[in-house]
Amino acid sequence: MSTSPTSPAEDQSPAITDHLAWRRHVPALASAAAGIERASDPWNAASDSFCDRDGWPINEESYPDGKVKRDAEAWQHVEVFLAHGFEVLAGVRTTASGADYVEGPISEDLRRLRGIDTTLERAGQLRHEWDQIMALMDASLPGSRKIYESRAERIRNADGWRYADELSFQGPALVRAADYLAGRADSGQPAQTDRARVALARSAAGNRGALPASPSAPPAPTPTAPGRSR
Repeated sequence: MSTSPTSPAEDQSPAITDHLAWRRHVPALASAAAGIERASDPWNAASDSFCDRDGWPINEESYPDGKVKRDAEAWQHVEVFLAHGFEVLAGVRTTASGADYVEGPISEDLRRLRGIDTTLERAGQLRHEWDQIMALMDASLPGSRKIYESRAERIRNADGWRYADELSFQGPALVRAADYLAGRADSGQPAQTDRARVALARSAAGNRGALPASPSAPPAPTPTAPGRSR
């Protein structure tokens, strides 16, 4: 009894499929990174007009209203990074080779990711504190949530802007690295270290010495996200 041939996708083991599952989250992160930029760009363009030469607000209505709008929009995109960023970051670090950190199209982006763990962790802590405050309101002050929720949201969003600002720098780097590595996995292209090891093996015919190990990622200073607002 003959069996029908399986497709390449069906031949993949569950371990391989799970290893590449992080790729499905990349479009959401790309949209969130663009969303933070859309939220901040209008504010950056107009904020100077609200201030005097020393940087102090002179328009007491437009200045805070503009910040509140920017912070609220940006926080929504930070939430997306909290939902998908850790998994994509883990996938990128698992898939990237040591040589990817040293040279190549994503070497700079990989180095920019050195501080993104802290950004995501602190943003997650802020969200956890917000959830606790809302739960406390519901438990101890029934009906008070409608009164205080809007003000509490503004405070959370304002505190969260620092993480949105950092993700405006780190987020696109994560997306670019993930896109590149996902494309390489789809095409079956070997990593640079794999190609180098194959070349060494061919050139060292008859030499039974062990092949060199893949280089580890070199240390790099944590980049500082550019400040965008007062």
